[in-house]
Amino acid sequence: MAVEEVTACTVGDVAAPGRNGLVGGPFGSNLVSRDYVAHGVPVIRGTNMGHGRWVGGEFVFVTPEKADSLSANLARPGDIVFTQRGTLGQVALIPDRGFERYLISQSQMKLTANPNKACAQFLYYVFTSAEQLAYIRQNAIQTGVPHTNLGILRGTPLGLPSLATQKAIAHILGSLDDKIELNRRTNETLEAMARALFKSWFVDFDPVRAKADGRQPSGMDVDTAKLFPSDLIESELGPIPKGWRIAKLGDVLELKRGYDLPAAQRQAGTVPIISSSGPSGLHSEAKASAPGIVTGRYGTIGLVFYVREDFWPLNTTLYVRNFKGTDVLYAYHLLRLIDFRKFSDKAAVPGVNRNHLHEEAVVAPPLAVQQRFTSLASAWLDLAAQSTDQTRVLTAVRDALLPRLLSGEMTVASAERAVGDVA
Repeated sequence: MAVEEVTACTVGDVAAPGRNGLVGGPFGSNLVSRDYVAHGVPVIRGTNMGHGRWVGGEFVFVTPEKADSLSANLARPGDIVFTQRGTLGQVALIPDRGFERYLISQSQMKLTANPNKACAQFLYYVFTSAEQLAYIRQNAIQTGVPHTNLGILRGTPLGLPSLATQKAIAHILGSLDDKIELNRRTNETLEAMARALFKSWFVDFDPVRAKADGRQPSGMDVDTAKLFPSDLIESELGPIPKGWRIAKLGDVLELKRGYDLPAAQRQAGTVPIISSSGPSGLHSEAKASAPGIVTGRYGTIGLVFYVREDFWPLNTTLYVRNFKGTDVLYAYHLLRLIDFRKFSDKAAVPGVNRNHLHEEAVVAPPLAVQQRFTSLASAWLDLAAQSTDQTRVLTAVRDALLPRLLSGEMTVASAERAVGDVA
């Protein structure tokens, strides 16, 4: 198989002509927090990176006039944004949908690619490759907080195939990312449906309020409606359905600290390791049985994870060791309601004490109501789990294709066939 010839160049060589082709953020004093307003031109900061291909998340804004005064630091759809300090190696594209222009912060750099030389999406995938990430780290400035700069980025070497091949590779990898993104949005919708139902039944008590007004609860069959009382009574947590009780969290489930598992002791296997921020690799042994619920004890606080298979909860987590007769999915959504920040200590790295969590007062509905909730919500969450499984496959295929396509080891035609097999 003939390998297509690549052109050796640098990032500076493929930047659009003009002073704005490759730029950093404004000087520190030119953009400060008091410049932020409720609406206007979004500012790309570190929190807007790390959302997949596209800049995203919650933006802060500056006025159009402020953006005009910093026109040299503006980015537009199709541009590539790099992290200059913070999480080195982060790279993201500015999407066609959204805003017409963005202001980059002092911690970012922006490249507008010359469309006659390079495909921006292809360059994005180049900069997510292991080889390029290693180059960034090896050439970072280590004084103080590790960082890079425009000079280093401008001189970063590239090997570019023809523009047509660049676009073909970007299309193949992008089609996988499109499906991954669609799965993510689908999962968000399914999980939001389950959260909305939980809130309606167990926080707002909509079925009880409807029956108290002499109405049939909306979207609910007669048998389900019979599970709810027709009155609210006062409690220490405010009005709750008559016949339901207030309990301590420790009365309805037991949280236990996870287990140490240094990286050197991990063995190849299929058991998921769950950290305070979520799945964190695989191991050969499980410490807890499925279904399980895990939340952060130390480090990342407030995230709650539902685990469908036997798992190993790390020592930075708390997991539910005993559900004490509480329905699992009800317990999962109940924990997601709790504001963990009020239990966090004041240490530099936040942490929570399970004994304090166990004292939290919660509403405890009858098991029959919990189980009816699960019978409805589980269908949505099962679909989300299927979508997540597909995403794992798509991600593995994308990550396997990326280095082979960039190196020329695999042809575009072969990659298209491989993608077709999993699409």
